[in-house]
Amino acid sequence: MGVQQPVAKPGQVIGLLGGSFDPAHAGHVHITTTALKRFQLDQVWWMLSPGNPLKEHGPAPLADRIKAASAVMQHPRVRVTDIEAQLGTRYTADTLAALQARNPGVRFVWLMGADNLAQFHLWQDWRWIMDNVPIGVLARPGDRIAARLSKAAKVYAHARIAGHAAQTLGYRAAPAWCFINMPLSAQSSSAIRARGEWQ
Repeated sequence: MGVQQPVAKPGQVIGLLGGSFDPAHAGHVHITTTALKRFQLDQVWWMLSPGNPLKEHGPAPLADRIKAASAVMQHPRVRVTDIEAQLGTRYTADTLAALQARNPGVRFVWLMGADNLAQFHLWQDWRWIMDNVPIGVLARPGDRIAARLSKAAKVYAHARIAGHAAQTLGYRAAPAWCFINMPLSAQSSSAIRARGEWQ
């Protein structure tokens, strides 16, 4: 398949948004454009995973998801990638470690919806992720309270930075995370699949 991988220069701040994108939709675009602005990112890379270890059923074929994502996300500073498939990594921590090793001097910021923060402590090597990469958390409908009460939020309460300092996140040493309340989009991949509009 071989999607050409994006290039970053030392000193740039790159947001990483991982997931199955099954399918990509306006909610993903909304999170991405908000992150670009609020965290003052040079680029955002969408990392379409071959599969999600926490989900029971596999997603649609990667090539189909990449094609759909590329049609939905059209922005000069956003790249749709299959980095995990090319690296052969299964877990986020392994992907991040590989990206950091291959891109010295590039500042990566892991981006996620607040729903992911609520169950982040179930991720493989989640503490390594928190300790090695700044994290930008974007609030989506109904997820704010659960995220703020999550194990990850409690364990790393000391590393949280205020929303008004969000633009500094990419320049901070990990652990550092920032919770952003954003205008909400309720669209979800599961709802699109349930309506029969995908695959």
